Amino acid sequence: MTSRERVVRTLNFQPVDRPPRDLWTLPGVRHNRQHEIDHVLALYPSDFISPGAQWGNSRRAGGISGEIGSWTDQWGTVRETRTAGVTGKVVEALLDDWAALDSYQPPWEMVDGADFSQFNRDCEDADEFIFLGSHVDPFQRMQLLRGSEKLFIDLAYGTREMYRLREMVHDFSLRAIRLCAETECDGVRFADDWGTQTSMLISPAMWRELFKPLYKEYCDILKSKGKYVFFHSDGFIEPIYPEMIEIGINAVNSQVFCMDMEKLGRDYAGKIVFWGEIDRQKVLPFGTTDDVRAAVQKAARNLRYNNSGIIAQCEWGVNDPMENILAVFDEWEKV
Repeated sequence: MTSRERVVRTLNFQPVDRPPRDLWTLPGVRHNRQHEIDHVLALYPSDFISPGAQWGNSRRAGGISGEIGSWTDQWGTVRETRTAGVTGKVVEALLDDWAALDSYQPPWEMVDGADFSQFNRDCEDADEFIFLGSHVDPFQRMQLLRGSEKLFIDLAYGTREMYRLREMVHDFSLRAIRLCAETECDGVRFADDWGTQTSMLISPAMWRELFKPLYKEYCDILKSKGKYVFFHSDGFIEPIYPEMIEIGINAVNSQVFCMDMEKLGRDYAGKIVFWGEIDRQKVLPFGTTDDVRAAVQKAARNLRYNNSGIIAQCEWGVNDPMENILAVFDEWEKV
């Protein structure tokens, strides 16, 4: 069974020889512990790869994310990093004053200048499942541009400018998603963080009204071209699991240890693939290898469906011992 066959069978809830592996590494780990990453991947190769996709160069981007100091993202938001390996905080929201919205434009040059020809060639001979990141994160982008506190007030009052900002970000996202859909990749990722530790950041009803239609458009475009759809959100998002299934998301990466995992498995196993994860707040940084193995067993017991339907994903944070990451993948081999 090739890596791609293993992932595709998992996404279709068919039995597999083992859960597909997917290791995420934060910038701080990549900057300082690359030799450890190489060691883990030599023992447990990933079933997913993401060849470099050539998006157009943003005219506003500058500096390097994760390095100490200030840097500017593709949309022009300036951030300050004080701890190496983290993205840092926003220095000033570009749309703090709505008057700036009239003249603001997304980085259209990223989509206008995209060239996926080499990416498509890299897809041709790969045995792994090919991921493509989409640069689509509408809720997060709105927060970065407007500022989180002000955006939540805008959402509560339903301001006209908030709707204009949503549509502007959505227009950019649609163009990015359409580009992704035309490539030779197997699956496309997009993301937004919707949860706190115990609840959603906005009401599920507001999410359904304002953001579910956007997500459905992305899914419809990708599904029309035969792509699998992957979505990531931090925090407690159990109330919108049914909607994610309804609009066609194939796999969701969420913090399942923040939620009632038994209920997640009972209600949604066999309907959506659980794309990880193992508790990265407590178990991976502070637990023993036995704690890690117990966490894997808990996820396997509650979330697997028909010996399938789950991806052995974990995120390697700056405080996580290599031994705990090794234990994750070793234990998934045994379940």
